[in-house]
Parts: sequence; C-alpha cells; structure tokens
Amino acid sequence: QVQLVESGGGSVQAGGSLRLSCAASGDISEKNCLAWFRQAPEKERERVARINRLSGSADYADAVKGRFTISRDAAENTLYLQMDNLRPEDTGTYYCAAAQLCLGADPKLYNLWGQGTQVTVSS
Repeated sequence: QVQLVESGGGSVQAGGSLRLSCAASGDISEKNCLAWFRQAPEKERERVARINRLSGSADYADAVKGRFTISRDAAENTLYLQMDNLRPEDTGTYYCAAAQLCLGADPKLYNLWGQGTQVTVSS
C-alpha cells in the first residue's frame, strides 16, 4: 500500500524559511497531481500548492505566491515545499496529498494523504 510521509516541519520566526519533504513509498505512477495542503486550528484545510507530476506545471494559492515553491524529484519519489519569508499566518499542519488528476483545490478530490507535519511561525 502506498504511503506518504511528510517531514521538515518546525518552529521558526517570521521571515524565516523551512523546507518540507514528502516521501512516497510504493508506486504512485497513477497519481499525476501532487499537492500541499495546510490546516490551521479551527479553519478548513486549504491547498497551498500543487504540481503536475509529469509536466512539472505548478499552481499556488494567492496567499503564498512568490514565497513558496513546490517541486518534485521523480527519481526519489519525493515532493518538496520550499517556504520562504514565512509569516505567522502560515502556521498550521501541512499535509501532502495525491490525486490521479489535477481537477481542483477541494481536498475531497485527493485520495492519498500523509499524516501531516506541524509548522509554527512566531512574530
């Protein structure tokens, strides 16, 4: 069974950087859409970035454009999220997710999820 395992979360001050990783164990060749979501306490889960696994085309939420970069390493079966110039409002649990196609930002469209990694940004 394929699993996604995130790592790289932590606590940083505003303006700092973190790099999240998501390692896939098993065959994800049928999953063409890879994404990062985040969820803050008492808020809905929101997609911050997604990438087409084959073409490499990426899309970002307005709140993170210019600060976050999503990438993938096909050889290592790993997804990354480089987060720069972090803000307190970026605080939350970050999840990687996968879907067969990139059809939208609704979490229900993704059927493979990691367990999440916590990111805390202090002012």
